[in-house]
Amino acid sequence: MKLILLGAPGAGKGTVAKLLTKIDGSPQISTGDILRGAVAAGTELGKQAQAAMKAGDLVSDDLIMGIMEQRLQEDDCKAGYLLDGFPRTIPQAEALKKLLNKMGEKLDAAVEIDVARDVILDRLTTRRTCTGCGEIYNVKSNPPAVEGVCDKCGASVVQRDDETEEAISNRLNVYNDQTAPLVGFYKEEGLLLSVKATSSQSVIDAIQAKIG
Repeated sequence: MKLILLGAPGAGKGTVAKLLTKIDGSPQISTGDILRGAVAAGTELGKQAQAAMKAGDLVSDDLIMGIMEQRLQEDDCKAGYLLDGFPRTIPQAEALKKLLNKMGEKLDAAVEIDVARDVILDRLTTRRTCTGCGEIYNVKSNPPAVEGVCDKCGASVVQRDDETEEAISNRLNVYNDQTAPLVGFYKEEGLLLSVKATSSQSVIDAIQAKIG
């Protein structure tokens, strides 16, 4: 399947993408993960993106589109892909449409995962991430067995710089200003599937009902 997953930071796009990957093998493509990897590796892209990411701002469209054009042409994307957190702006959506037209491909749907702001704030401020393998924990609902230590690889489990309360509030404001208009864009394209998310499975069920 070829999907875009829309929703505010913390709406559960990554979790839904991982579940969908198990269904048909379509790779999850997260620009956030790609950029964080570049920052950790100290690449030129990482250096350019680090300041914006740390503040919760968006990385420039030119950088993102360069990443995505290269990624979508890799072998594992031939059968499908799940775009997690991309596009984030109308110019990115327009650029993606042109890119897919050039590649002779079409999206199955753009899925809006609708979650209340207060739920997202609570979810993200209590989330912790392994610095080694990237495993996600939550200090309330899913803490590691040993505080601050990953169950899977033993590396440190920390709060990301962009998941402090201040950074999260900024990320949600940026989403409302720049990314939320994508809902209207994809509605006009006839591709929007909006789901009031009561659980990750409820989103999966809605997607399968729409595209099979």
